Amino acid sequence: MFSHIDEKNQPTMVDVGGKAVTSRSAHARAIVRLPAEVAAAIQDDEIHTAKGPVFQTAIIAGTMAAKKTHELIPFCHPLGLDSCRITIQMDADENVTIDCITKVEHKTGIEMEALTGASVAALTVYDMCKALSHDMVIAEVYLVAKTGGKSDYRHPEAK
Repeated sequence: MFSHIDEKNQPTMVDVGGKAVTSRSAHARAIVRLPAEVAAAIQDDEIHTAKGPVFQTAIIAGTMAAKKTHELIPFCHPLGLDSCRITIQMDADENVTIDCITKVEHKTGIEMEALTGASVAALTVYDMCKALSHDMVIAEVYLVAKTGGKSDYRHPEAK
């Protein structure tokens, strides 16, 4: 059963009024595959384009997006994040890995905030580098893990 559909089959926001406040965290990841020409332009994790520093800008954009998730996704509750940490690394295969870890003390989960933060950071990497090539691919965005609420979760392939 979908949580955002009521008994009359209409879309609705989940009522969290009776739920207890608990400590909750979520870790989301986005992978951006870069073509060789973009990867070659990245040295020492310090990409700078005409638009500015790529990774630093993506971290700021992802954090801003995580804080505004309820404005982007209709049935998300507004949450005052206790923490949002985004890290970005490039590996030897020319992939950029973006991790977004969010934390909150609240009645509802924080997975969507982590997923939004990672997604917007990935989109920002694309935007910042598109002058070099449009052949970038945002290959995947997924929930790595979550804690708190009814149950904890860990993605089966997560390291």
